Amino acid sequence: MPGSLDLILENPAIWRGDQYAKVAVESVVTGFPELDAQLPGGGWPRAALTELLVSRAGAGELRLLMPALAQLSQAEKWLVLVAPPHQPYAPGFQFCGVDLARVVVVKTRSDGESLWAAERCLRCGSCAAVLSWAGGGSPSALRRLQLAAEEGKAVGVVFGSTRHAAQPSPAPLRIQLSAHRTGLELQILKRRGGGWAPPVLLQLDPPRIDESVMSLTPQTMKRIDVRMLRE
Repeated sequence: MPGSLDLILENPAIWRGDQYAKVAVESVVTGFPELDAQLPGGGWPRAALTELLVSRAGAGELRLLMPALAQLSQAEKWLVLVAPPHQPYAPGFQFCGVDLARVVVVKTRSDGESLWAAERCLRCGSCAAVLSWAGGGSPSALRRLQLAAEEGKAVGVVFGSTRHAAQPSPAPLRIQLSAHRTGLELQILKRRGGGWAPPVLLQLDPPRIDESVMSLTPQTMKRIDVRMLRE
């Protein structure tokens, strides 16, 4: 027979430390149900900044975003990659279902230019998502990007280093990523609604490529210099 404490804890009005408050957040599903279950709104938040913290580039952070990027690329808006550390592999994006005609890669010469470009693209209202490899680790820079994402209603993602995990951040969603022998381990450090989140282990299987994708003419990504955004 359940004890009195168990009966009390079953009351839906009681908040427990391993739960987060259900809040209404407009989101884009991640493509991973076990991750969606831990995120307010059930996906990557729109009109907000997500900070993904990795110990090294190439841990699987882009593969994690591919299902959402594929979905967002079907809209009449842009997907912008600001100052990626390596040249994005266009066929990989295409095989994951991303329409490369909607992808723009912005080349910059400094962190200042990268931050300016990311902020402008987030704020403009014509971008569905903006991915930036600049701004991580700087609370003031992250604040600027968060405000820009709110104004432009875009999905904003900043890639940062795990060495910044302990410092405060204005990003509503912060996730630390670690490569795992069976996939990618995610630890949610911060989310709207609070509450502790258990680690999430994802199997990042190679994308299934059907005949319709294989028959597509290979595409390339648009690459522009940051100076073109000033015109």
